Amino acid sequence: MHEQIEINTEFITLGQFIKLANILESGGMVKAFLQDQGVLVNGELEHRRGRKLYPNDVVKAEGLGLFIVTSSN
Repeated sequence: MHEQIEINTEFITLGQFIKLANILESGGMVKAFLQDQGVLVNGELEHRRGRKLYPNDVVKAEGLGLFIVTSSN
């Protein structure tokens, strides 16, 4: 099962997305998590907080869930 996370901008950075989706609470936690573990973005391992996510991108955080970026526009 996946959770849809809606954004109202053209894109969102991975770090902002992780906080918006309530996966992690603080920027420090996001930074450490991505450096240590990373997430899969559209099936590719990603460690950069600044990675731009666009509608229909899929983020999979091991043990935390599967999330899809959707647009409110």
